[in-house]
Amino acid sequence: MSEPIRIHVLVSGRVQGVYYRASTREQALQLGLTGWVRNLSDGRVEFEAQGPAAQVNRLIAWAGKGPDHAKVDAVVQKEIPSLPGEKSFQITR
Repeated sequence: MSEPIRIHVLVSGRVQGVYYRASTREQALQLGLTGWVRNLSDGRVEFEAQGPAAQVNRLIAWAGKGPDHAKVDAVVQKEIPSLPGEKSFQITR
């Protein structure tokens, strides 16, 4: 099994008030990923996700569309160091 990767993502557009955070968590859990998601005060959603590269890439692809009522304008991502020992994917503040 390959080493997990971790990404930091900023999503802009109509992504607050449309179930984006909860949907991101659901998608991440279905993909077996760990990390967190939160709303930012500027209207964007921020998340970090960690796991196998193929699964992380599936979450990034999903993030470009989001849940039904979202309108995603941009997804900006960068790979960051993995966090060993992380066990879940949480919605944070």
